[in-house]
Amino acid sequence: MTAMTTGNPSRADVNRRRILDVALAELLRDPDASMDQIARAAGVVRRTVYGHFPSREALVGTLTDEAVAAVAAAHAAGREGVVDPAESVARSTLAVWEIADRYRLLVALAQRSVTMQGIRERLTPVREASTEILRRGLEQGVFASPLPPYALAYVHEQTLFALMEAVNDGLLEAREAGSSAAFTMLTAAGVPASRATELVAKLSD
Repeated sequence: MTAMTTGNPSRADVNRRRILDVALAELLRDPDASMDQIARAAGVVRRTVYGHFPSREALVGTLTDEAVAAVAAAHAAGREGVVDPAESVARSTLAVWEIADRYRLLVALAQRSVTMQGIRERLTPVREASTEILRRGLEQGVFASPLPPYALAYVHEQTLFALMEAVNDGLLEAREAGSSAAFTMLTAAGVPASRATELVAKLSD
């Protein structure tokens, strides 16, 4: 009697996932990595990679979409059920930093394969959620900035990109920089340094 395999991934699905995971690592190491390099690192022939992804652009596009989805999900999870806008900013930043590799990939690809404009368009839902948090914080006096909420959301987005680029360049350790990133986001919104330090320390315990 044949065992039921319902719910189990097929060999093709497993291969596809492995190729994507290996491609993520390879592209973080070398954003110009070729399909040949990725195939060798994945332990498969090039034809197998092309069987799942007809072009390098298709592979990169899939990774980009997955990275954006992961960032959006982490950002949403971080702010879920949080009333205080400052805590929401800190928690969502820390949550995004937990998946730093995905965000770092976006930075690396923005400099190579995918236009920065294309990535910014994909991140629109995250930016809009951030704008709403910042709007509430400004209205409540939690934040203080001469910038309107939407412009401040752009500042936050670009700050995260800059910090992740510093990680890519070896200037920051990704796992250790999450608290610093959250602190930077809060102070950029006008939260006093003492309050930002206290809040980030509490959330990082």
